[in-house]
Amino acid sequence: MTSVVAIIPARGGSKGIPRKNLRLLAGRPLIAHTITHACQARSIDRTVVSTDDPEIASVSQQYGAEVVLRPPEISGDTASSESALLHAVKHLEKTEGYRPDLVVFLQCTSPLTSPGDIDGTVQALIDGDADCALAVTPFPYFLWQRDKQGNLTGVNHDKSMRPLRQQREPQYLETGAVYVMRTQGFVNAKHRFFGKTAMYVMPRERCWEIDDRVDLTIAEVLLRKQQEQARIQLLPETVAALVLDFDGVFTDNSVLVSQEGHEAVACNRSDGMGLSKLKKAGVLVIVLSTEENLVVSARCRKLGLECLQCLHDKRAAMLEWLGKHAISPANAVYVGNDMNDLPCMEVVGCSIGVSDAHSDVLSAVNIVLAKPGGHGAIREVCDLILTKIGSQSNA
Repeated sequence: MTSVVAIIPARGGSKGIPRKNLRLLAGRPLIAHTITHACQARSIDRTVVSTDDPEIASVSQQYGAEVVLRPPEISGDTASSESALLHAVKHLEKTEGYRPDLVVFLQCTSPLTSPGDIDGTVQALIDGDADCALAVTPFPYFLWQRDKQGNLTGVNHDKSMRPLRQQREPQYLETGAVYVMRTQGFVNAKHRFFGKTAMYVMPRERCWEIDDRVDLTIAEVLLRKQQEQARIQLLPETVAALVLDFDGVFTDNSVLVSQEGHEAVACNRSDGMGLSKLKKAGVLVIVLSTEENLVVSARCRKLGLECLQCLHDKRAAMLEWLGKHAISPANAVYVGNDMNDLPCMEVVGCSIGVSDAHSDVLSAVNIVLAKPGGHGAIREVCDLILTKIGSQSNA
């Protein structure tokens, strides 16, 4: 069995973008994206962050990585990534007697890298019986440089000839995202490229390095789009029903009580528009509530939604309603925010939690929304489902 450790160098001093590795990107620290992908990769046994920074160390542990503290002499601007990798390898061997077969070097500045890209690069090394491997992406462009006389000359082409792309030998750009090395060979060579080198080809849409501030802006857009596509894929192939909790989903879970005892809540108008579109697309919608409250009845009546209240067993009520409409639970989506929603979430095709849901819910659901309850969370769900339905009709 091949043992594999992923090492992510992440020093605290970054001059181009101060505290770059902790800058928020799509709601999470930059380094958290790489840690998460490494932890999800099937080929990785352990994920280790090498850092000189206490805050980076703390954040890394929060997201599931082990930490090796790096000494100051290999943490400056001129220190190589190899020095951090070698230090981490030697530290693990000295303190634990652990020497992995393969070292995977991951850049925390490549947040679009997927777990599959990591696994693919490892597999490229194994399949090619190589000593090292790297992730690349197709490079169809012409490169130019100035010669000693200041004249422009072609780097990867003869400027007197302009062959079509399909007539040229394929060339590849190093992504800087993933490198894999056989540990013993790396320790001996002290460099990431030695012996036979294999490559794994990454799609261009997942290749982006964070070097300047503008890179953060572009990566934010790309990552949000990537996350949306991933969430859409988690929805059932056919969404026939949407089942909604009320308190904490339609509302922010707060309530206003008058001196006469009348209750009032705040709801988001955009939710109503989303639900209207969803119903027109043929998706059945129902609201389930454990309490009996005139506020719930009034809001559902306003939106034209079926509503079941005063439920002691929401799961049984939901399954009975789905059976009445001949809908399989596998084709239903449930949205909730608290622990009493978990039994329903366990049996549907896709469970969704609002962003401010209880921690037990957040760890159990298939999808966590970007928005909290009462602030457009339902509209976010509706838009996801409608995008799924739209992509299927266009296929």
